[in-house]
Amino acid sequence: MPMPLPDRDTIIEQAFPTIANNGGYTITSPETPSYNCIAWAAHADHHWWEPDPSFQYFWPKSVRRAYTIDSYVAAYSTIGYVVCADGELEEGFEKIAIFTDASNVPKHAARQLDGTLWTSKLGRHFDISHALHGVSGAAYGTPSVFMKRLRAQT
Repeated sequence: MPMPLPDRDTIIEQAFPTIANNGGYTITSPETPSYNCIAWAAHADHHWWEPDPSFQYFWPKSVRRAYTIDSYVAAYSTIGYVVCADGELEEGFEKIAIFTDASNVPKHAARQLDGTLWTSKLGRHFDISHALHGVSGAAYGTPSVFMKRLRAQT
């Protein structure tokens, strides 16, 4: 008899072993391969952002295609973000966090929702809301650069 496939909660909790101890998570969208976490942090849900050297994915034209912090910071700078000190909630600003591995290679980006919650796109899967460090670990590394821009007026 074949083994049953794990459910999505099991998959998330295996990929992010500390997520349950960091306030848990809520799935906030259906699965889609249309965009990734780098795009989602930029409010872009219609194309995948990646600095791949073969030009398969969107990347701002003026930014070098490289998997480096400088390249990711430059990409987000094209849409108004500037580097800031931390991920603390700041009135009038929206923030993003760029996660890097031990070699300082960008692996993930998350966008701040409020004083305690952030939102992330999990690869080709779904978006979740979570505490900042809920997705820290082997898969995504840790938040190492924070950026902010003025929140759009509604």
